[in-house]
Amino acid sequence: MPTPEISALTYEEARDELIRVVGELEQGSITLEESIALWERGEALARHCEEWLIGAKARLDAARAGAVASNVSGAAGVPGE
Repeated sequence: MPTPEISALTYEEARDELIRVVGELEQGSITLEESIALWERGEALARHCEEWLIGAKARLDAARAGAVASNVSGAAGVPGE
């Protein structure tokens, strides 16, 4: 089975493949050349996962900022304050 292009993977797919890559490297039953190729793919998978997480954090931060702004503007019209 050909390996999929990393940029096309979801976070979960990349994470699962990274787990598999680490497991295969830890077994130590492959050649040095195969180990290097796996290491390089693992590094790329880890970067891809990190990019997904950074994007998710940015979305959460934006949602929180929007909620705070909404609460602040809504609180100005509350009677009794």
